[in-house]
Parts: sequence; structure tokens; C-alpha cells
Amino acid sequence: MYTLALETSCDETSAAVIEDGRHILSNIISTQVPIHRKFGGVVPEIASRQHIEYVMPVIKEALDEAKVSLQAIDHIGVTYGPGLVGALLVGVAAAKALSFALDKPLVGVNHMEGHIFANFLSNPGLEPPFLTLVVSGGHTQLVKINGYNSFELLGQTRDDAAGEAFDKIARVMGYPYPGGPQIDALAKEGNADAIVFPKALHEKHNFEFSFSGLKSAVLNYLHTQEQRHETYDPKDVAASFQKTVVETLVEKTMDAAQCTGMKKIALAGGVAANSGLGAAMAAACAKRGYSLYKPSKILCTDNGAMIGCRAYYMAQAGIFADLTLNAKPALSIMTKQ
Repeated sequence: MYTLALETSCDETSAAVIEDGRHILSNIISTQVPIHRKFGGVVPEIASRQHIEYVMPVIKEALDEAKVSLQAIDHIGVTYGPGLVGALLVGVAAAKALSFALDKPLVGVNHMEGHIFANFLSNPGLEPPFLTLVVSGGHTQLVKINGYNSFELLGQTRDDAAGEAFDKIARVMGYPYPGGPQIDALAKEGNADAIVFPKALHEKHNFEFSFSGLKSAVLNYLHTQEQRHETYDPKDVAASFQKTVVETLVEKTMDAAQCTGMKKIALAGGVAANSGLGAAMAAACAKRGYSLYKPSKILCTDNGAMIGCRAYYMAQAGIFADLTLNAKPALSIMTKQ
């Protein structure tokens, strides 16, 4: 069974062809990072225009690389939220047009569920149930995966996402967008105990997150040093900030695993590629005898393959959309039975 999948939720235009849910035949990604870098972040209007320009060529390249014709496609999956509404609309419109023209079933996919399902592509033996920490530029969530179409949202951020905090701190320190990889690289050479930054909502069995206070604390530190005309070591700031974020993520994940009885832990989202988080989570899981799963680096970022994997399992369960499907920029993960 062949799935054609589209992803246009933010600043990557991606199309993929997936065979039987877990075999990637193609995964074409056209990134807009160089375009948005000069602005210090994603500009929604520019992102939408770039998606319009590239969506059809990317689809063609995905089909050509997979050596699969449009007529051979069994269903079409597309991200319809959450994300930037203008960007989402491009992918949704393209998918609906193909679905109508080819008379192929349409599957509307939640972007965050797609990130979770990237783990199935990188870990062929992984099966539900398991616990997932989803960390990206826009979301930080703990989700219990009971089955392929049954999810339980245990907690999420009340304000800034972890990835958003990384990007904002990096920008203030003068590093280009995206800031996460910059902070990660600096942190490897810094002293993580040089500066003590605060943690929020760190009481037991509270699975919600908050990073706005931490972000403000780092910004206040940087501004105070500047006002006093005192220097600071960017490596130490990065290491101390990253340590605080990583400890919060790992502690809450381990607490959730204990409370739910889950012994399989998965990482998902762009921040899953952070080396500090990966190392700390691996150590915590090894200490408790848990199994840790995470996607390959390219599948941590936004891509069509993860959307194709999710769409396949929805199609298997008969969960299809009709041509009234619309973009939902604030779409939430919902519990499914």
C-alpha cells in the first residue's frame, strides 16, 4: 500500500511516499531556513508564498524518486494542524486537489502525532504502548501512546515551548536562526554548573511545563551583565540554560513513566535531536531499565515521511477526511479510542 504525504506546517515543504506504513520510498524536504534566517525567525507570509512555489515540484520529485505513479497511490495524507495557518492551507489545498482529481481517499494528519510516528520509521520493532516526550519549537508534551489510534495527553507547556526558548536565547546572544543547534554546540564546551537558573512546576506528578520564567531569567542575566559592563561566557550560559531545560524534561518524563508503568520511552520533535537531551534521557532510562527510542536526525525535523506513517495507520482504521478538510492552526492531540 502506497501513501503520498504532504507537510507544510511551518518552514519546510515536504512530500514523501511510504510503503505499508513504515518503509520510506522517498522523503523530499525543501527547507526555507536560509530565507528566514535574515529575519531571525519564520515570517508566516513568506513561508506561505514559498510553499505555493515549491509544493508541486516537491510532490513530483517524491513520486519520481519512489518510482511510484500518482495512479498507484492508495491514499493521500496531509498535515492540517497545528502550525501556521497560511502554510497549512497550501498543503491542504494541494492534497484536496489531488484527492479529488485522482479519486483517492484523503487523510488529515495532526502534525504532532506525525512527530510521534516518526519513531515507527526509525525503530521497526517499536509497538504501542509507550510514553513519548514531544519537544519542538512550538510544543512540549508528554503523551501516552496506548495504541496506533489511541493517545492520552498527560501534560504540555503552559507558555513557551522548549525549542522556542532555545531559539529566543540564541537570538539575544547574537546567534542565527535556528538557535537550538547553536546552543547545543556551545553547551558542549561550557560549564553547566556556572549559573543556576530556575525551574518551574517541578513538583512531583505535575506533567505540565513552563519555560517562560527560565527564558526571562536567562535574558535578565544577559542584560544585567551588559548593564554592568561585565563580560560573560556564552558557552557557560548555553550549558547552564540547556542543563536546566534538559533536567526538567528528563525528570518529568521519568516521573510520568513511573506513574503510567511505561517502560518504553520515545523522543519526538526537533529538540529530540539535541545531544544533551539524548544523552541525559539515555542515562536516565538505562538507570531504570527502560528502553529509549528516537527518530533519526532528519526525521526529528518536519518531514513528509512521518505524516505518511501516521496517515497509513489512520487509513487502516478507516479514519478519512472529506473535501471540507480545513487548516486548524491550534489543533490539539485528542484522546482516540
